[in-house]
Amino acid sequence: MAELTAAGGRTRPAGKLELYAWLFMRVSGVVLLFLALGHLAIMHLLEGVDKINFAFVAGRWSNPLWRFYDWFLLALALVHGFNGVRVMVDDYVRRPGLRVFSLVMLWVLTLVFLVAGTLVIVLFQVPVGG
Repeated sequence: MAELTAAGGRTRPAGKLELYAWLFMRVSGVVLLFLALGHLAIMHLLEGVDKINFAFVAGRWSNPLWRFYDWFLLALALVHGFNGVRVMVDDYVRRPGLRVFSLVMLWVLTLVFLVAGTLVIVLFQVPVGG
């Protein structure tokens, strides 16, 4: 963790991890913007929410590219959110034991949601004839 300055701000990190995390947040934010807008346009504007049901998802996920699109949106959003919360924990949780506990729980929750979402997308069975 970086040392705090007298003004309460953080000094520049010694390693490049924080620089890469900062860059990742900017790039993934832009990519997520386009992925989410595409998702909203397809699911809500072109089709309409009244047409979204199991058959619609099964038909869409019969194409592996749509599965990848949805998985990539899920994974990128989870990792982007994880990184943002990780920075907030580092900035605001002062007690070392609580900080470690918070970060471990954040890692666990992120991995659980990523594994669960990946399993749903990968193991989803398109009905025969669907």
